[in-house]
Amino acid sequence: MKYGLFADVGSTFTKVVAVDLENAEIIGRAMSSTTIATDVNIGYDKAANAVMDMCGIKEFDLKLACSSAAGGLKMVAIGLVPELTSQAALLAVQNAGAKVLASYSFMLSKKEVNEIAGLLPDIILLSGGTNGGNSQVILHNAQALADCPVPLTVIVAGNKNATDECCEILEKAGKIAVPCDNVMPEFGVLDIQPAREQIRKVFLKQIIEAKGLDSLAKRVDGDIIPTPAAVLEAITLLSKGTDKTEGVGSFVAVDIGGATTDVYSATEGECLYQGATLKGLPHPKYKRSVEGDLGMRWSSPYILEMEGAEKLAKSAGVTEEEVATTIKKFNANPELLPENEIEQKVDVAVGKAATRISVKRHSGFITPVYTPLGERFMQEGKDLSAVKYIVGTGGIVISSPDYKEILAQAMYSEDDMYSLRPKNAEILLDKSYILSAMGLLSTQFPEIALEIMKKEIINRK
Repeated sequence: MKYGLFADVGSTFTKVVAVDLENAEIIGRAMSSTTIATDVNIGYDKAANAVMDMCGIKEFDLKLACSSAAGGLKMVAIGLVPELTSQAALLAVQNAGAKVLASYSFMLSKKEVNEIAGLLPDIILLSGGTNGGNSQVILHNAQALADCPVPLTVIVAGNKNATDECCEILEKAGKIAVPCDNVMPEFGVLDIQPAREQIRKVFLKQIIEAKGLDSLAKRVDGDIIPTPAAVLEAITLLSKGTDKTEGVGSFVAVDIGGATTDVYSATEGECLYQGATLKGLPHPKYKRSVEGDLGMRWSSPYILEMEGAEKLAKSAGVTEEEVATTIKKFNANPELLPENEIEQKVDVAVGKAATRISVKRHSGFITPVYTPLGERFMQEGKDLSAVKYIVGTGGIVISSPDYKEILAQAMYSEDDMYSLRPKNAEILLDKSYILSAMGLLSTQFPEIALEIMKKEIINRK
């Protein structure tokens, strides 16, 4: 096997990477606008043909693809207690590569069910109760979803004693019900891998066709998977390595896209401060979160709203009117790239805001608690303060000479002293935009994928 072709069909652009498998080298990459409104094969072929012309290769031994087109995989997470089963469901959804449309706790109200109907999620992950614990809430929520007036696919991953009854309730109402192991089988114990696998199966069976990707799926060798799931595979491999080759250890990766900003972390996330006590569930070592309101194009008006025109203008060194005009233009035409210095500056300012806010949300934090024995700390989420690297990817950091300035926003700041963001991490760049491609490659040839990532990301200066 000599050559591989790996495609990422994104919400805005389709990226294609060609790899020399024998020499573990990137030999070409190109991108084209994603043509989801007509036929994704058009954009794919344009990018693939450009890569073929670039490297002079017309036949590839391995072709794989991932996608986040048309919003990617969109899900709703439902649990019992916000800090426990709801959090477990949320982590399972995010680590499966889905965009979380909403998250709910306790018994669903009629208003919340109507909200879910309006969101039209691809999949709902229904959890609640440890095995042998509370079953009343998950049964109530199953009936509430059964009464929902729109078609639903529900993965039931809660108290195992109620799983069969929940599925029966849903199926009698014409919903698709998929039984799954509990995401929190015991109090404080997280087990999200079975839910991730069921989400993947449903994605392959139903979502590919719904997104219009079924024709492309017939042209590649393996299953089309969600792009974030592919990236998480790459992150996991780069961090821990293989049985033969050592990984690079702990790091954070920030993927700033047109619609969302995804953050990935690979670290144990142990308590930083002496005497600190972890509140809630321990987060997984390899974690992904997605911020649907933070993006360079589709979501830029939300960043403007959160940051304010004055703050963004100061960051960019332009006027507030120029910020508003540029964001309006990009939001209306997501495929556009900056055409002048003002637009470039605004793009950087938006990228900096997306990085800072997303990594802060992804990171854990500590809260001081005053006791008779003195000050102590409660920690929620992952401690990322000691990670070795911050890896940036996405169009804004790949194309901007100011990428270090953008990614530096992921670092700890004394203005936010209780946040557990990275403190002394080295900033690196996925310059060739290969993380999703390497995630795909890792499913077949992990040693080759690891070697390429080390050369292209870690050792590339």
